[in-house]
Amino acid sequence: MTIIDFLSQRSFVQPQQKAYTFMADGKEEKESLSYQQLDRQARAIAALLQNYRSEGQRALLLYPQGLEVIAAFFGCLYAGVIAIPAPAPEASRLKRTLPRLRAIVKDAEASLILSTPEIIALLKGTYLAESDSFEWIATAKTDWNLADDWERPELTGDRVAYLQYTSGSTSTPKGVKISHENILQNSAYIKQAWSYDTDSIAATWLPYFHDYGLVDGLIQPIYSGIPSYLMSPITFLKRPLRWLELISRYGVTNTGGPNFAYDRCVSSFKPEQLAALDLSSWRVAHSGAETIRAQTLENFVATFGACGFQRQAFYPAYGLAEATLVVTTRKLEEAVKILSLDVDALKVNCAREATEASRGSWTVVSCGHPIGDFQTAIVNPETCCLCEEGEIGELWIAGSSISQGYWHRIQETKQVFAAYIRNSDRGPFYRTGDLGFFQDGEFFFTGRLKELIVIDGVNHYPQDLEITIEQSHPLIRVNSVAAFAIEVDGREGLAIAAEIQSQPKQPEAIIRAIQQAIAQNHEIEVVGIALLKKGGILKTSSGKIERRACAQEFLAGTLEAWMVWQNRQLLLK
Repeated sequence: MTIIDFLSQRSFVQPQQKAYTFMADGKEEKESLSYQQLDRQARAIAALLQNYRSEGQRALLLYPQGLEVIAAFFGCLYAGVIAIPAPAPEASRLKRTLPRLRAIVKDAEASLILSTPEIIALLKGTYLAESDSFEWIATAKTDWNLADDWERPELTGDRVAYLQYTSGSTSTPKGVKISHENILQNSAYIKQAWSYDTDSIAATWLPYFHDYGLVDGLIQPIYSGIPSYLMSPITFLKRPLRWLELISRYGVTNTGGPNFAYDRCVSSFKPEQLAALDLSSWRVAHSGAETIRAQTLENFVATFGACGFQRQAFYPAYGLAEATLVVTTRKLEEAVKILSLDVDALKVNCAREATEASRGSWTVVSCGHPIGDFQTAIVNPETCCLCEEGEIGELWIAGSSISQGYWHRIQETKQVFAAYIRNSDRGPFYRTGDLGFFQDGEFFFTGRLKELIVIDGVNHYPQDLEITIEQSHPLIRVNSVAAFAIEVDGREGLAIAAEIQSQPKQPEAIIRAIQQAIAQNHEIEVVGIALLKKGGILKTSSGKIERRACAQEFLAGTLEAWMVWQNRQLLLK
């Protein structure tokens, strides 16, 4: 059985029930698809693809957010074609987005591009069209009567359904192979963990090409048989309150997003808007894809509690594409657990709760318990031995939701998907590259192994430094700071990139404030600071800050900066 069986069955049992409704500007119902309509469109697209003898081939999906991409995605699954959801190129950003798109096409050896006539016309005028031969398919022009010609392919659980490309550098994107079994297993676990039932109503603004938006936003509604309302990520970023208005209007029960989404709602609301919001239906407000901040949860409850939002609706979670989506999340019967850790202990990889005697503390939010059949271990990333209780290490995971590996990357797959704990027969595990610890069965994420900043043998977590920087000066924008290490005279030093509200009249004051805050709270000397224009911080499609990319552009001098302070000099851009 596969997810296409779920859609096929729902089209037979609930043919006229709306599956998805797309909201233009997050406000007006622009278009909708019933189960029957979606099934018919998917079968027609599949029949069209079968005319190209495309089973097992890779198809790039390039669409604006909407319903067309959903039909195309399921059309690929119905045809046994491996779908590759990817961000649609924009004419104004082609120079930045095309190299990554080209790298994905090359890595996956894609032979099909499914898109809109407008996007196809845009791409045919670029080197992407000149250097590769594709079948360009504008799915909106499909004759839906082709649905009757569809022939069901032989699909087994281990067949790859789609490739989820990770947000790495443009030259080395990695395609995570997600099988039909992976989809069903993780969907079942999510349904139970986040209490999807016949009364649930879902909503999402998350992009379809991100695992969070695809698995929970598009696949879960079909798996659970519930209606879902979609809006564009661009609409959310411009008008965050439209998300909450949608929840209020339709009685949405299950929806969520990264930590920054909740911050944006708090920072953009106006007091007079609260009276019109009713968030009492919102039972599951999941949060993942980036570090979850305790202050964000507190601020959101304080702001929207008057609208009926309940604190117990928060479901912090941890997940990643290599595990399909969710690995851990809060249990229904438990409250969100928040710990205050001793900062000196953290520097030596020890998770010890802060006391009155502690010189400083760092707050971490629990990501909950492992769901489904996930097995977990905290392992020393260098020795591959199990960590002691209370010791911070790398999270290793195993389970039926774990991907088979990376597309055409045999050696890397072997290194990270087939790890065994030293001096034991436990394995194989997937090495997440994420650091954290367990307490009372709950996972606490502390940071990315590759982003850990080690100065003079002492560990510093970038998220901790970034919070300090945000609070150091009122002109520094929230969720728009990156802390990273650069090499200076053969040693690692701390560098910072921070967006500010507007061109600073006194940049020296901001730089001094950052230096003093870091020195007082973390006892580190800052060796470089870039004060960036709004939007200058590099982020992934899901809103996560790309610290390594920021470091590369800092060193190259290509950040969109008002000014840069380095080598004790202020350089105007």
